[in-house]
Amino acid sequence: MRVTIFGSGYVGLVTGACLAEVGNDVLCVDIDAERIERLNCGEVPIFEPGLEAVIKRGRDAGRLDFTADIPAGINHGFFQFIAVGTPSDEDDSADLGHVLTLARSIGEHLADYRVIVNKSTVPVGTADKMKAVIQEVLDQRGVSFEFDIVSNPEFLKEGAAIEDFMKPDRVIIGTDSPRAEELLRTLYEPFNRSHDRVITMDIRSAELTKYAANAMLATKISFMNEIANLAERLGADIEQVRIGIGSDPRIGYSFIYAGCGYGGSCFPKDVRALAASSAQADYPSELLVAVDGVNQHQKEVLFNKIHAYFNGKLAGKVLALWGLAFKPNTDDMREASSRTLMRLLWGAGCRVQAFDPAAGAEAARLDGDRPDFTLCERAEEAIHGADGLVIVTEWQEFRSPDFDAIKNALSTPVIFDGRNLYDPDLMRRLGFDYFGIGRGDSIARAAGGEI
Repeated sequence: MRVTIFGSGYVGLVTGACLAEVGNDVLCVDIDAERIERLNCGEVPIFEPGLEAVIKRGRDAGRLDFTADIPAGINHGFFQFIAVGTPSDEDDSADLGHVLTLARSIGEHLADYRVIVNKSTVPVGTADKMKAVIQEVLDQRGVSFEFDIVSNPEFLKEGAAIEDFMKPDRVIIGTDSPRAEELLRTLYEPFNRSHDRVITMDIRSAELTKYAANAMLATKISFMNEIANLAERLGADIEQVRIGIGSDPRIGYSFIYAGCGYGGSCFPKDVRALAASSAQADYPSELLVAVDGVNQHQKEVLFNKIHAYFNGKLAGKVLALWGLAFKPNTDDMREASSRTLMRLLWGAGCRVQAFDPAAGAEAARLDGDRPDFTLCERAEEAIHGADGLVIVTEWQEFRSPDFDAIKNALSTPVIFDGRNLYDPDLMRRLGFDYFGIGRGDSIARAAGGEI
């Protein structure tokens, strides 16, 4: 089938590459000419395991191409996928400027029936707005062409997006058109072989499903962080609590790891956008506001521990950070906990020596010109001469390091573990001062109950 993908960011590239992988003729469109040039030269502008190889196979087979020509994209695809950004507006609601501008362009160039598939995360009612914009332009042109709009939200996890697309948990199709539903079912058939993963519903329910899913996961994280902070004050260990509650199948083990806060392009933005939508519907959501507030506070917890450990005397201290991306297996630093921590450390007069296996280039783009920031090529380089080690992202290579080498490299044998990678008792036996998140009496004893 002929497919056009508008937006060659994270969602657009994964969607386009995977649809081409199963034989479709895909054209990815983006207004960023530099990005298109890079893609046409074989350079993938984002880090996502497996994506580069899938894109290369699609290009080599002649099934995947990239262009900045919007009319060409509208003419190409029977399916018109919209995967453009919906950044937060000033009131935290989703900015639909890109989506509605694209809808207007489709109306200006539509010349035959098209299925317009919205993968962008948008508030409830956006499909209605898109339909109205397209129909208005068609009326202005004095022409009449049929089109259907479908809500088809994405549920891709950064770091596992290819697997998520090729073997999805579910495929949500929100539409009021039986024809569009049947066409989308046919398009997704290659990803739906072992059992039926397609769930159909009305458009508004599909639009809300995406926000509700991300808000639920964010809520689980913030809840566990609240319990972790309580555990520290009560002398309990959040890791043992996690195992105890996760064994209940009604709760499960997913997304109940305490840490130094969630980040990325989805959870923070979507929780705030859903809260804004709720307020606009005259139903202010206290829960969603609290979930976001807890997360903002949690991003400061590591700094508070560092500040207390050094008795507030941080000026001139050097802290080694392992991990800058908001999660492993990505280079995405949007709303990452590392950015909050570094801002606070720099404000207190600290220097930062940081290492991340994938996010080095992004960190250099953001803060590379700071004299108090050193990007290191290896984890061992970051800890050399530092006054303490801070674990911010749970990359696999950080899970079993050479602790003797760490102790010898640090000027002060202290580890602040924002992802609870290490066992507190083992760290004490090895001679470290160790501070995790919600690790109970080990933290209370080491800090006199203050951290």
